[in-house]
Amino acid sequence: MSAAVVRAVINHVAAARELSVAIGPAPAVDLVGFKYPSGKDCDMQTLLLNDDDVDENARMDRVIDAVRGAFTAYERGNAKMPAKSYIDLPEYDGDFRSMPAYLDVRTEDTTEEAGWDAAGIKWVNVHTDNPADHDLPTVMGTMIYSDPETAFPLAILDGTTLTMKRTGAAAAVATDELAVPDATSLGIVGAGVQSYTQLEAIATVRDIEEVVISDLDEERVADFIAAFEDRFDVRAGSIAEAGHCDVLSTVTPVETPIVGPDDVGDHTHINAMGADAAGKHELDDDLLLDATVVIDDHEQCTHSGEINVPYAAGTLTDDDIYGEIGEIVVGNRPGRAGAGFGSDSGGAGDNGDDTDDAGVDGVTVFDSTGLAIQDVAAARVVYEQADDNDNGYPFDLLGLAE
Repeated sequence: MSAAVVRAVINHVAAARELSVAIGPAPAVDLVGFKYPSGKDCDMQTLLLNDDDVDENARMDRVIDAVRGAFTAYERGNAKMPAKSYIDLPEYDGDFRSMPAYLDVRTEDTTEEAGWDAAGIKWVNVHTDNPADHDLPTVMGTMIYSDPETAFPLAILDGTTLTMKRTGAAAAVATDELAVPDATSLGIVGAGVQSYTQLEAIATVRDIEEVVISDLDEERVADFIAAFEDRFDVRAGSIAEAGHCDVLSTVTPVETPIVGPDDVGDHTHINAMGADAAGKHELDDDLLLDATVVIDDHEQCTHSGEINVPYAAGTLTDDDIYGEIGEIVVGNRPGRAGAGFGSDSGGAGDNGDDTDDAGVDGVTVFDSTGLAIQDVAAARVVYEQADDNDNGYPFDLLGLAE
């Protein structure tokens, strides 16, 4: 979490205390019997978790399970997720985005002992001039994670690292459902920060041995190789070499497609993760039209996902979209034959639907825009892990602690 965010939190606390002096003390709060979702007695402390805390406590296997549960809850109608709202600031060449959500995951849809619910909101920006003009990241996010029953703010988390973790987890869920069961090779186009969590997450659901990383920035490629060469057979390669792996993740912000039909294998599964705004477009239209296209959310994908450009042009229509990932996760649509949660491909559990004989084949594409339900699900994992391990910085945000 940036120093600016920490200062903002401290200033907020100070302002709240000044206000309490002006209007008098808050009513007494009865803490007897009230517990946090983790089961601990509530001490009315909010947990502040910076980027290192999020990274340390975002156990990828648990985040993947939580994101899978989020997709399931959304598909079953057990989640509430208003459309992402934007505040455009052209005078600063930037924008703000708010992403609230609530989800209720049933016991049968998680590997945990019991079901769970969670709520929160992520406030995130994209300011393209930040690195050059202010020595700040282009994208910064802050997550507020709340107790659904009382609305008490359980944690304030660095949302940037959280986003990377849940984005990787979303790709892993899609890979588990759509990649060939015996996939051992992963190609990645784009060697930025997202590439690291793509490999971390996908290697959790498939036995990845070979990794091909493609990027025009040789320094970033070298850094990526150095980070993983002790665990994988990792090398630099062209887009076509990356694309002919069993799984391909694209994590670039381009607006002109860079991956065409000839750049991928006959059965490659593609996680198209780079498009997050209207006009962005990594995959050639012909590739999308020939592939089985799975999306995370129709409204977001048609507005700002990988399919947004051909969809707006009428080149790609609803008839070309196979379905949403939640439909596959719950078993309402078949994924790849022999793949999926509970199969021998790397997952654990059972989606309750035997669709092996009716699975999709050929090239598959997962268009991922990133959903608020994923942020909330991942935030819950991080908060509970940090709370159990006494990580982070507890503080009395609302002035209610004893």
